[in-house]
Amino acid sequence: MNPHNFFSELKRRNVYKVAVAYAVVSWLLIQAASIFLPAFDAPQWVMKVFIIIIVLGFPVALVLSWAFEITPEGIKLESEIAPEQSITRKTGRKIVAITTVLAVIAAGLFVFQILRARSTSSVSASAPAMTNKSIAVLPFDNLSRDPDNAYFCEGVQDEILTRLAKVADLKVISRTSTQRFKSAPQDLRDIAKQLGVANILEGSVQKSADQVRVDVQLINALTDAHLWGEIYDRRLTDIFVVESDIAKTIADTLQAKLSGSEKTALSKKPTENPEAYELYLQGRFFWNKRTAPDLRKSIDYFNQAIAKDPAYALAYAALAQAWMVLPAYNGGAPIDCFPKAEAAATKALTLDESSSDAHAAVADIKAVYNFDFLGATAGFERAIQLNPNDANAHHWLANQVLANIGQSERQLAEMKRALELDPLSLVINTNLGVALRCAGRLDDAIAQFRKTIEMDGTFYFARYNLGNALEVKGNLAEAMAQYQKAAELTDDPVPIGFVGHLCGVMGRKEEARKILEQLRQMRTQRYTCAYSLACVFLGLGERDEAVKWLEQGYQERDGYNIGPIRIDPILTSLHGDPRFEALAEKIVPAREFGARSASK
Repeated sequence: MNPHNFFSELKRRNVYKVAVAYAVVSWLLIQAASIFLPAFDAPQWVMKVFIIIIVLGFPVALVLSWAFEITPEGIKLESEIAPEQSITRKTGRKIVAITTVLAVIAAGLFVFQILRARSTSSVSASAPAMTNKSIAVLPFDNLSRDPDNAYFCEGVQDEILTRLAKVADLKVISRTSTQRFKSAPQDLRDIAKQLGVANILEGSVQKSADQVRVDVQLINALTDAHLWGEIYDRRLTDIFVVESDIAKTIADTLQAKLSGSEKTALSKKPTENPEAYELYLQGRFFWNKRTAPDLRKSIDYFNQAIAKDPAYALAYAALAQAWMVLPAYNGGAPIDCFPKAEAAATKALTLDESSSDAHAAVADIKAVYNFDFLGATAGFERAIQLNPNDANAHHWLANQVLANIGQSERQLAEMKRALELDPLSLVINTNLGVALRCAGRLDDAIAQFRKTIEMDGTFYFARYNLGNALEVKGNLAEAMAQYQKAAELTDDPVPIGFVGHLCGVMGRKEEARKILEQLRQMRTQRYTCAYSLACVFLGLGERDEAVKWLEQGYQERDGYNIGPIRIDPILTSLHGDPRFEALAEKIVPAREFGARSASK
């Protein structure tokens, strides 16, 4: 066939117009599918198959348009139609008209997609990130007749959450945030929005003697679709198998990719002794209350668990973290508590090198007790590698290490990641404000502190940090109001010291000295951080006394208050003082401050 005649025949038979029409229809169908398939929670492979079918249909459409013609009598082969009977020109005009209409519709859908993407982008700046592979494990209902079994119910929820958190392909919300929805939540969609997840696990636990019933339901909170559910009736000795099976099934249902080590972590059995496990769960129950008396109780239960099973690595790691945070809740002197934390964490690692909790505890000790910030960085990074969803590890890395060594950019990034994993944590929300302040964004920091106070007005830590920021900004009257409110809410000496400090700055010397005497009396009765006295002396303008008490804090290994010596806004006026600089050099050497660590 003559090439010229061939192309003329393609035109006469509307092959070109069919090709254009097919492309427009395909574009329209793909746009529509990209909108409607996610709404029905269709898996990603459906869209891939749909596109493949459209691509394969293209040559078929061209062949059909060449070989057949639409006539008033129906579809006929081209070879059966006499030239004078052909209506291909009329058909071609219809194809052009239909194609134009469909092109307008497709363009409209395309514009809609662009506007929706922009809307989603603007929302994501303030809302927690959400993916299909995200989950929150809500508090389980305790259906046991004995209310004292609440510890066991919380423990089962905690263990499932902990196993899931080790899967890097999943986003798992921390317990601190999920516990806020303890009383029979109704609106799962709203909870999912607050936590930044697509899926919710609900459940109940009933324990009677050595029998346990666990009932769980996995729900897509965005669509209210029931994804999976199961009831387990087992003996207490099989509880680890139940927790493992639940975690594995959830990971499979959410199509999470699992490495070999993650599969091992999901099925791990931390102890063979059911009594040790129950004692450990009781320890976790009191640990989660986060008060000095409750932390002491948790330490007692962890020690009992260890006595029942001396190879219980998880109990040693929990014991280490309890001793670690006790000074932060005025439960003991750092120099007494931290060595006990170090011994327990070291023992945990000798029993199980893959314990992320133990690595985080060791790293925390290096930061706040040994002032080894580079070693602490490596330790926290190892903990995060083992448990990517550990909000505490991201938080502690940011606040106890990166802040103190002046890595404000990475500090802010780690705090944002911690907040994503634990969006309702008051302390993480507060320390995000600290990170913003360290990054030089003072107004943003103040806004973040105020947001935290709106979440819970009794959270004194947020109030005195707001006071710090307002003092830096020069708003002394409001700063004093925040310091005083914080001091009313707690017996923590730090906000009391800030009140005394600002009294001195504002010329209210007599009030400052009364507060100084109050703090001295407190030191004779219980551990009271030297830092609080240093702040008051600095407000009074007695710099030598202020440095003396800061040095005392260093001797007492009070890393929580002394570690940030180079970034603490209250201590700025001491910069350049030879004694202060010598002390700062012992805590954070100048060569390490602001330098990027080799790792990450």
